[in-house]
Amino acid sequence: MTYEALSQVSQEEGLIELQVGPAHAGSGHMRILVWVEGDTVVKVDPDVGFVHRGVEKLSEGRLYVKAVPMVERPSLVDTVNANLAYVEAVEALAGIKPPPRASYVRVITAEISRIISHLYGIAIFGIFLGTSTVFMWALADREPFIDLLEEMTGARITYSHIIPGGVRWELPADFGDRIETALRYLENRFNEYEKLWVKNPVVVARTQGVGRLSREDAIRLGVVGPNLRASGVKRDIRKDRPYEVYDQLDFDVPVRHEGDCYARLLIRIDEMRESMKIIRQAMKQIPDGKIVYDDYYNKMSPLFKKIYDEGRVKITQSLTSLAPPPGEAVSLVEGGRGEMFYYLVSDGTRFPYRFRSVTPSYRNLPFFTHVMPGQKLADVPAIYGSIDYFPPEADR
Repeated sequence: MTYEALSQVSQEEGLIELQVGPAHAGSGHMRILVWVEGDTVVKVDPDVGFVHRGVEKLSEGRLYVKAVPMVERPSLVDTVNANLAYVEAVEALAGIKPPPRASYVRVITAEISRIISHLYGIAIFGIFLGTSTVFMWALADREPFIDLLEEMTGARITYSHIIPGGVRWELPADFGDRIETALRYLENRFNEYEKLWVKNPVVVARTQGVGRLSREDAIRLGVVGPNLRASGVKRDIRKDRPYEVYDQLDFDVPVRHEGDCYARLLIRIDEMRESMKIIRQAMKQIPDGKIVYDDYYNKMSPLFKKIYDEGRVKITQSLTSLAPPPGEAVSLVEGGRGEMFYYLVSDGTRFPYRFRSVTPSYRNLPFFTHVMPGQKLADVPAIYGSIDYFPPEADR
């Protein structure tokens, strides 16, 4: 139904129409149309598209490797997993696999990215509930992890370090000690979060029993990621369809059964603890060896090999000529907000013939249309904050 038709219906039914966004400190660049009767929400229409970037079409006009920075843009706080999902599809098309060491590096950085993403989600949830302290804490606590990836890649947000056939950069020499320091720091901080935030009676009252999504509805509506697991569905691509070296690592898939805002907060804390477990195991098990597909390395000139071995150059020479044979491929990766789905079609040239992505924020849109109606108006920001919705990721 169009906006004009909805407005007409609301007038006939005597409802009050409210607009949240699109330029809003809390909602991000998205307009949420809310119709209320008194202070009860009757219907909600999420109006997406204010930051549409055309990533799919733009990527079809670029070399495969040069589309890597494009696919990272929509998921700005979880760029490693977006990068990984795209590259896995390219590798499936080209029929290549990264060396074992590169796969471990990918998993380590992907889990760091997941922690960064969850802390960002908690920060936004905090500000939605009026707790600026949690907002500042969580954003600051991301910094040790961002610093580690910055030291490796030279960037703080969009790293573009995963390439078809491997990764661009080795782990820094002192990475093991520094990541362990960061993990211990965050573990200690969880105790402070519990006192200030998780067990705060105001937070509990605002979130427990609010915005409940049943297990059956979560499955029927296609919800993904932590929001799905908070409703009692034990689905995680890292376990159900393992990729890279996740099948060689021991970790649990946290599940909560309440399906409310509070459960969606707790599930993200649970998942950060599991990410820590994964990182520590991967750091212990990571093998020696190259970090790029052998053919790329072997095609280099002796001088270029020497420069590369010394870590003074990124391996891009061979990648610009990458032209997978005609065919199609899909990849599925468990990002911080849920499943990232990529579909690529090759026509044998150096440019993707068709590129399609489905992001977790887009999959979680039913929370607006299905969960918010029937709730109180004051519960709208609590529900919104609890699902860790990221407008640019849905708009892509």
